[in-house]
Amino acid sequence: MTETGRFVWYDLMTTDLPAARDFYGHVVGWAIAEAGMPGTDYSLVRLGQMMVGGMMTLPDEVRAQGGRAGWMGYVAVADVDAASAAVSEAGGTIHRPPADIPGIGRFCVAADPQGAVFVLFRGDGPLPPAPTPGTPGHFGWHEMHATDWEEAFAFYAPLFGWVKTEAVDMGPLGIYQLFGAPGPDGGCSGLHAGGMMTNAQVPAPFWLYYVNVEDIDAAGSRITAGGGRVVAGPHQVPGGAWTIHALDPQGAMFGLVGPRPGA
Repeated sequence: MTETGRFVWYDLMTTDLPAARDFYGHVVGWAIAEAGMPGTDYSLVRLGQMMVGGMMTLPDEVRAQGGRAGWMGYVAVADVDAASAAVSEAGGTIHRPPADIPGIGRFCVAADPQGAVFVLFRGDGPLPPAPTPGTPGHFGWHEMHATDWEEAFAFYAPLFGWVKTEAVDMGPLGIYQLFGAPGPDGGCSGLHAGGMMTNAQVPAPFWLYYVNVEDIDAAGSRITAGGGRVVAGPHQVPGGAWTIHALDPQGAMFGLVGPRPGA
């Protein structure tokens, strides 16, 4: 089953899985346990009864090629093989060709023409329900840091059916373009799925994923207490929420978004 264009899963590739499990459990309140899949150290991330994503050790072959700890987002598509071909035709790269996860679905690890990595996915059964926007502990925002956001959007829009919503003028930093995922009726759902921006300050384009929290300052304190590092924020964003950019103890970047009750 699919909902083309919706982010439906998130994986952390890390160099120290036990430490990462402890860190994120403390910072965002996740329950993380081994998945029990033979031959793999994959762990499942839960919030109550709802699944959020997974964690696994960064494979040696990926590390040998320069791969580092980081989060990857899975985007639902109707046909993984067709979407994989479309990525290649549009100038993207296939890092891992389409393959089946028995009893789960089919996936493909890809990168856009600017090098940002993401995963194409189609599940064998119903997809997990989308949480209510802003629900603490769930991923609530998806942000593309691109060499050229307009070229990036031109790549993703036909692939996933994404449409532009609001454009925010950030002055010297340029335009922050919000985009929406398609809804069940084929049109924009009316909910922002994320934003794209041109960011010349990063060494390479990437997707940044934000987790909703109840109190941005309290969550930021938990990051530093757990051995992570806040690299930017808290910054207020349109709508009144506040954001933090952070690195976990293994160097994976992630974001937090939420209110600042004490402000």
